[in-house]
Amino acid sequence: MKTHHISPAHISIPEVCAIVENGTRIELSEESKKLIVRCREYLDAKIASCREPLYGITTGFGSLCNISINPDDLQRLQENLVKSHACGVGERVPSKTVRMMMLLKIISLSYGNSGVQLATVERLADMFNAGIVPVVYSQGSLGASGDLAPLANMCLPLIGEGEVEVNGVVRPAADVLAEMGWEPIKLMSKEGLALLNGTQFMSAHGVLAVEKAMRLLNAANAIAAMSLDAFDGRIEPFGNLVNEVRHQDGQIKVAEDMRSLLEGSELIARHKEHVQDPYSFRCIPQVHGAVADAINFVSQKLTNEINSPTDNPTIFPEDDLIVSAGNFHGEPIAMPMDYLALALTELSNISERRIYKLIGGTRGLPSFLVAKPGLNSGFMITQYAAASIVNQSKGLCWPTSCDSIPSSQGQEDHVSMGANAATKLIRVADNTTRVLGIELMAAAQALEFRRPLKSSAKVEALYEAYRAEVPFIDVDTVMSPLIERSVKFVEKCTL
Repeated sequence: MKTHHISPAHISIPEVCAIVENGTRIELSEESKKLIVRCREYLDAKIASCREPLYGITTGFGSLCNISINPDDLQRLQENLVKSHACGVGERVPSKTVRMMMLLKIISLSYGNSGVQLATVERLADMFNAGIVPVVYSQGSLGASGDLAPLANMCLPLIGEGEVEVNGVVRPAADVLAEMGWEPIKLMSKEGLALLNGTQFMSAHGVLAVEKAMRLLNAANAIAAMSLDAFDGRIEPFGNLVNEVRHQDGQIKVAEDMRSLLEGSELIARHKEHVQDPYSFRCIPQVHGAVADAINFVSQKLTNEINSPTDNPTIFPEDDLIVSAGNFHGEPIAMPMDYLALALTELSNISERRIYKLIGGTRGLPSFLVAKPGLNSGFMITQYAAASIVNQSKGLCWPTSCDSIPSSQGQEDHVSMGANAATKLIRVADNTTRVLGIELMAAAQALEFRRPLKSSAKVEALYEAYRAEVPFIDVDTVMSPLIERSVKFVEKCTL
């Protein structure tokens, strides 16, 4: 099995996604081990020599920051923190997302700025490698002092508490630890805070959403190319000069992709009676291009985040410095995730408009894409379904990052709500996949009515692969199972 060594070196979103997807083992590099040990040794020495209170290390938390803790109670303080903060509620977070959380937490702790024991980080890695996935819930984080509640639930098994999923079965963590021959970790000063502070719940959802968004954009371009050809659209709006003159990177790239996708098409090359196409076809470079630019921006912000220690206080052994600040605050990624939800909703919005045009009975296509409309309703209600989904996504576009509800008796008086931005972003990404699946159904159906003319080699290859999964609709049939197959095709296929 392939092993990835966690190190201070930069790691990309595709790399962390590949580790989680492919079952790659992880180990700490020797460099990371040295950084972790050095920081812990410095912290121990600092606690022994410092007469001033150190937030979260020798004091309480939040508004209890002015209460000093007896040195004999520092271990209990950290365990109490993890237990009391495990307040996650709502639906369970999918195992894949929790594994991403674990990986990102390990990376964040590996920089040697958090003061944790080496054994704590290695236990998280051992759990990751053994497929032991903590039970985490989707609600409860304000995205400010880190993702406190979900990270607390994720870290409970380290101290023998909480539940884990192993081979699809949820079990008490204590039982699984005993079977593995692992003693619960005895948390030292600062460790509970290091584990619970951080943006790994937000970041894990954001990373997976960005990775999906990249695939969805490629799929949307390919599906739009099929729709354009099936609608007898014009190629001129995708020319290089008209797009390059605007200097928008995403627009230029999408226009280039569309030209490549449609190269050699008999349909696109034939004479057109109509002078121009509706915006949902003509403005694909502008709209899909804006989505591409948004994905790139959010990807950059999340890449910065996952390559950073995000707990508090931050420890700098070389500078003899312990700083209580706000690197756990989720705002740097909360606003970008709200932005990505907006972008993906627009991708579904324009897709639904193309569905509407394809089933409209114009340009030689039959009404609702059936040969005998009236007796058969055909694709009439597929557009309803798409419109309903888009409407829901529009509602989810209200930015959670513009809200703040003070907590901890006003000590934590501005919060990012980034966790809610992250979870609704996932919902929007799933909704966009569904709408694109419906558009692909309509585009493939419409293309059949253009025979014997053919589209380009790339579009025809997509069509053939799709027809192996979803058939032509000759007469009315139950559509839900076919829509589901179409959505799964969009999810799994490289378009």
